[in-house]
Amino acid sequence: MSDFLKNNWNNLTDNLSIIKNEYYQELIQLYSSKNRFYHNPNHIEVLLKLSKEYSHLLNSSQTIDFTIWYHDAIYDASKSNNEEKSAELAKIHLTQLGLSEELINNCYNLIIATKTHALNDKLNSFDAQFLLDIDLSILAVERNKYIEYTKQIRQEYKMYPDFLYNKGREKVLNHFLEMDNIYKTELFQNLWEEKAKDNLNYEISLL
Repeated sequence: MSDFLKNNWNNLTDNLSIIKNEYYQELIQLYSSKNRFYHNPNHIEVLLKLSKEYSHLLNSSQTIDFTIWYHDAIYDASKSNNEEKSAELAKIHLTQLGLSEELINNCYNLIIATKTHALNDKLNSFDAQFLLDIDLSILAVERNKYIEYTKQIRQEYKMYPDFLYNKGREKVLNHFLEMDNIYKTELFQNLWEEKAKDNLNYEISLL
């Protein structure tokens, strides 16, 4: 397992209850389960590194990092309540760790927001926009890496036949393409928007 993940968790939970070690092991076990081909520890590491790179722009990098750690903790491709269950797990763990009610509520709401990638007026801060943007960073990677990502997602949904999967996948991809912008921050619109749309249209052409 990546030293980066362990070090990040230790720094994030510095001076908190010793139970943090149990929670780390639980999270790693969840993300490493056999049905995880994309939503695994590597996904978390990529997002945490982006959070670290742009931490100087964030109001609360601690909130963002905890959200990253928990946002896909519960993941079953056949279920539609993964975000709700992940948010509940975060609430339980972060409460036991003694974190502030404000941080816990923000983390909870941000995890729920990753379900639709939509923000209401109350939650529409730069930090929230940033979190949703980096969660979609994979859409803007180079073509070979994007193709690898599509294969990983297909493996996570292997319980569905092609005709069902392709129909559902196309709906998801068009959902993003029909948005005014895939990315909510001007920063990532400039960096990633064009490449992401190109990748999404390419994948649709293959379905």
